[in-house]
Amino acid sequence: MHLEDALPTAVPQVKTRPQVIWICLLAALAGLLFGLDIGVISGALPLIAKEYHLLDNQQEWIVSSMMVGAAVATLCSGFLAYRFGRKYALLIAAAAFCMGAIICTCAVNPDMLIAGRLILGVGLGVASYATPLYLSEITPKNIRGAMISAYQLMIALGILLVFLTNTAFSYSGNWRGMLLVVAIPSLIFLFGALFLPRSPRWLVMHGREDAAREVLLRLRNTQEEVENELREIKEQLRVKQQGWHLFKENRNFRRSVGLGIVLQIMQQFSGVNVMMYYAPRIFREIGFSSTAEQMWGTVIVGFVMTIATFIAVGLVDRWGRKPMLYIGFITMGIAMSVVGTLLGGEALTALEKGVTVTMLLLFIVGFSMSAGPLIWLLCSEIQPLKGREFGITCSTFTCHIAGMIVSATFLSLLNTLGSAHTFYLYALLNLFAIAIIYLFVPETKNISLEHIEQNLMSGKKLRHIGR
Repeated sequence: MHLEDALPTAVPQVKTRPQVIWICLLAALAGLLFGLDIGVISGALPLIAKEYHLLDNQQEWIVSSMMVGAAVATLCSGFLAYRFGRKYALLIAAAAFCMGAIICTCAVNPDMLIAGRLILGVGLGVASYATPLYLSEITPKNIRGAMISAYQLMIALGILLVFLTNTAFSYSGNWRGMLLVVAIPSLIFLFGALFLPRSPRWLVMHGREDAAREVLLRLRNTQEEVENELREIKEQLRVKQQGWHLFKENRNFRRSVGLGIVLQIMQQFSGVNVMMYYAPRIFREIGFSSTAEQMWGTVIVGFVMTIATFIAVGLVDRWGRKPMLYIGFITMGIAMSVVGTLLGGEALTALEKGVTVTMLLLFIVGFSMSAGPLIWLLCSEIQPLKGREFGITCSTFTCHIAGMIVSATFLSLLNTLGSAHTFYLYALLNLFAIAIIYLFVPETKNISLEHIEQNLMSGKKLRHIGR
């Protein structure tokens, strides 16, 4: 009989050792760096463009170069995490974050900035792969979901913090100070990561079971818990990854990989990185001419994104994935449509400016409660165990490439289509995503990964594999 059956009113408490929380928060610091790198360029770019007299296409290359670096690094991240371990993959990411930030800060020309952004992208690509993997393997079951969710929240918090520091430095026009901010937590992360333990799963995978046991004895409460976890790890490792071969041979696996790719395209083509990278320019298009107004507008965006992320954390297992995706993409589509309509007329009145900003913030809420966290969740849930690492690598690579396309074309779209039609385009892409959700996306709430895999491999329609 279970304890909860004997004492129905008791709430079992599982103690988590303080060092576990510290380790997980240190690893989740990679999420903070992720957010800092995404947001920092939005404040620095107008000042950089003014100093170096940059054309719009040159600004686009500075912004998008980070996503190029991230995409390339993603393709190598699986090898790095397997060959050198999750810990040393995190160290590589931390070193790239630090080096890239310093190069950007010391840049004497746009080419040096692009080089620094490429290196930052390497850190971003490796961290986005290795951090959730490390957290899932080092944390006890009772806090695993919370720690991985903390990683997502740290990304939003990083965006908010860097928007605040951008605003502070904007009064003096010090764009180098903005970029240097990223180097400080990078150094903390680099130093702290040296003391992270190896992943027990990686140690067992490389025949070092005794070392894995030593790590778990420091992180778990009882010998029994350690031995049970070691047994589960060894049982799971009996299933060998067959990513590329499975992709070539199995049509059903190709379907899940294809869906993961489409989901990430939907996420990036929603237009969220337009807000992250070009927020001051967007506020200028609305009619906020002063730098202070534009920068405080970005702070509000970051604050709303951080708060709205809690909506997804609190409701995803109650409402389900598809309802939240429907709500999110409908919200984003409507918001972009209204913004396009308002920007299509003459100079905006004070009321119209307020409505436009409200719609942009509503867009951020829609993204943060749906496409932001849920696309990543679905991309991991729909892949079969034997091909999970391959499938997630493909979808993550697509995410960075799609993000690069969006960031490299926004200013050109503004110049060719105009503000109104540019936002209409993003509205159309968001509404098109709703059809994709209806036709192909499964509902996976409360469904085991094994059941999803069984349905996928039996040939069921993609939207039915969660039934």
